[in-house]
Amino acid sequence: MKKSCFFFISLLSSAVASAQVIPNFDLGVKAGTNLTKFASQQSLESSNRAGYLIGIWARAGALGLHIQPELYYTVKKTDVKDEQGNTKTVDFPRVDIPILLGTKIGLGGIGGRLNTGPVISFATGNEKSYSTEVLRFDYNDRATAWQFGAGLDIKKITLDLRYEHGLTKISRTGYDDTKLRLFNFSLGYKLF
Repeated sequence: MKKSCFFFISLLSSAVASAQVIPNFDLGVKAGTNLTKFASQQSLESSNRAGYLIGIWARAGALGLHIQPELYYTVKKTDVKDEQGNTKTVDFPRVDIPILLGTKIGLGGIGGRLNTGPVISFATGNEKSYSTEVLRFDYNDRATAWQFGAGLDIKKITLDLRYEHGLTKISRTGYDDTKLRLFNFSLGYKLF
């Protein structure tokens, strides 16, 4: 009995190890939602608002590690309240390019992932400012952030939950210490 248990555990361990050693490449599409909020040391108040994202991803790796570049269009939204008590929903349409480094643990098409890495975000659209009588934002054309996340792969389906921590300010004028903080959840499909 002990020998057969040991044999089964050894066989399972070698299968998991070989699954992580073999080089692989995946390409897929994804869509999801995000909850965005401003982080500011000034008197600006912000509350979470749902936005969305849609794009593509790739994953290449071996030896249990992978690199996962992505490209997606996203609209980040938040409700902003100025000193006068006026509230307005602010949209940030962007193209985001995360480059994540991660690891995957699993077997037989099912596995969990951990990822982290930088995100470069580019503003899109013509409307790059927002203002009220006492509040003004002129969005920077480019911003950087850092993402931390976990994911689950089930055959061709991928699920991701991530936290994004803004590293650069989003406004060129006014509230110049304001950075974005957000959570995003996405559902993806592996094309190959």
